[in-house]
Amino acid sequence: MVKQIETNVLPIDAETPDASVIRRAADLLRRGEVVVFPTETVYGLGADTLQPEALEKIFIAKGRPFSDPLIVHIAEYHALEELTGSIPEPAHRLARAFWPGPLTLLLPRGPRVPRLVTAGMETVAIRMPAHPVAQALIQALGSPIAAPSANRFMHVSPTTAEHALADLGGRVPLILDGGPCQVGVESTILDLSGEVPTILRPGGVSLERLRAVLPSVQAPSGYETRSEDQAQKAPGQLSTHYAPAIPLLLFDGSEEAMRAAMLKELHRCMQRGERAGVLVANADLAAFQESGALVFALGDAARPAQVAASLFAGLRALEEAHVRVILCRNFSEHDLGLAVRDRLKRAAGGQVIQV
Repeated sequence: MVKQIETNVLPIDAETPDASVIRRAADLLRRGEVVVFPTETVYGLGADTLQPEALEKIFIAKGRPFSDPLIVHIAEYHALEELTGSIPEPAHRLARAFWPGPLTLLLPRGPRVPRLVTAGMETVAIRMPAHPVAQALIQALGSPIAAPSANRFMHVSPTTAEHALADLGGRVPLILDGGPCQVGVESTILDLSGEVPTILRPGGVSLERLRAVLPSVQAPSGYETRSEDQAQKAPGQLSTHYAPAIPLLLFDGSEEAMRAAMLKELHRCMQRGERAGVLVANADLAAFQESGALVFALGDAARPAQVAASLFAGLRALEEAHVRVILCRNFSEHDLGLAVRDRLKRAAGGQVIQV
């Protein structure tokens, strides 16, 4: 049973954060508390990386197993040297190209990093967020902030303060409300600890952009199906993750085939008296207008960044509407589409209906 506490939600300007609000949040972190704050990807639940007792509060608030590592957030490049045992040359190139931004680098763990951060592994995940609130908070604390997404473990990630409050209200003392997150999916995690740079989790920096800087970057080797009790090398590796509390059926194929299969399944739901939600692209709206389903459009399928920015909000909106099932189309692997496909497959528990 998690002890219930009062959760304060403080609005903060996303571009020019109020220094007094930042100081209040930093003071809480300094005292070993946890704070929810916005980043450009999703909202994070942060604690001082160098305080193991504070780190434990992250896992308790989320209901997260200690086998799932955390990402360490820094505000200045020199902090990298304090957290890792060695910095390979590609890390310098990638950091210059993409930091601050939604890229996490997996590097050898330095001796200062508590093993609670790394799930006992000898690697540590580090990124420099681009959001002004996150930057200001790290600088005010004067220490790196370890932070996973600010939601209950395995639930849909939060892209607004309201999402974080719905999951963690009564479990955290403070939520900084900086408005909606711009990227909408978590950072890309790139493993630089081995011989071949490999994406472990696709995210806010696309494979195409990474290869433009480092051509040897490898795409994810396949869909990982790790269990909760296995130590994870990086977050986001479980077979079921980012999932709403209701079943999600994911359809993949041509746009025409996906629409036809979803309409057919929707008809079955209606015959059973089940209200369904539908997650589609703008171009699909006309096909579902008279369907009787609750429809949420994620944006233009040809603009993956737009779809990514709306994805988690769409999943939560349908969940909160108390539909019995969510029917969802898939998207192309182009650009951030690779991250969208990864999140949807994990939200569907690894099951994809090929049509």
